[in-house]
Amino acid sequence: MPESVQDMKPRRVTEEFDRAALSYDRLVTVNPGYHAHLRRSARRLRLPDHGAGLRLLDLGCGTGASTAALLAVYPEAAITAVDASEGMLAVARAKPWPPGVRFVHARAEELTVEELGGPFDAALAAYLLRNCPDPDTVLATIAGLLRPAGRLALHEYSVADSALARAVWTLVCATVIIPAGRLLTGRADLYRYLWRSVMEFDGAARLRRRMSVAGYRDVRTAPMTGWQRGIVHTFLGRRPTTAEEGR
Repeated sequence: MPESVQDMKPRRVTEEFDRAALSYDRLVTVNPGYHAHLRRSARRLRLPDHGAGLRLLDLGCGTGASTAALLAVYPEAAITAVDASEGMLAVARAKPWPPGVRFVHARAEELTVEELGGPFDAALAAYLLRNCPDPDTVLATIAGLLRPAGRLALHEYSVADSALARAVWTLVCATVIIPAGRLLTGRADLYRYLWRSVMEFDGAARLRRRMSVAGYRDVRTAPMTGWQRGIVHTFLGRRPTTAEEGR
């Protein structure tokens, strides 16, 4: 019997990312707009002065694509990038980075302000929440890592609210993503999991409700362009200010 999506989290998913790490960057290059969309989600944080004096958190950084997106938009910020896959982090660390970027091996739900040297002014979590066994705990953990009024951008797949988005996602996975993943890595487990996990994940409305229940304010969704419109979104919110937390 095929292993369920939930059963694969988190150990098996991390193992599959470890195996795919060396070919992961080559695979995402066949995805039009992949890097541009990450930069778009980073820009939607709307941080001032190119990030000067700010501390940013990149959760689920993988091989560093989301880290590079944050750095491109906020070159003056200090960035702490976190991932549970040591294989992906090894690829990320091997790339050239300025002194203000550092990488941490950890699971998102286990992070603390003390461990990371926080709090942070903003966080980007790209393709992370869907891979976590307990999204609500992760959202609460991220809120605890942010300063009051600190901003969060979730860059994530969500197709449950749209029959068209589900159909397009299934077609692209069947004809491009799964075959390319098998060709580049010799196995398709991670890419079949990717298809199934997206199909089973929250719709946009449900994910916004999760964020609101976790205490985030001004929660909203912004779309992507191209074939990923309706498939990948930026989910935005902020931690309440000190005054709001007292209400």
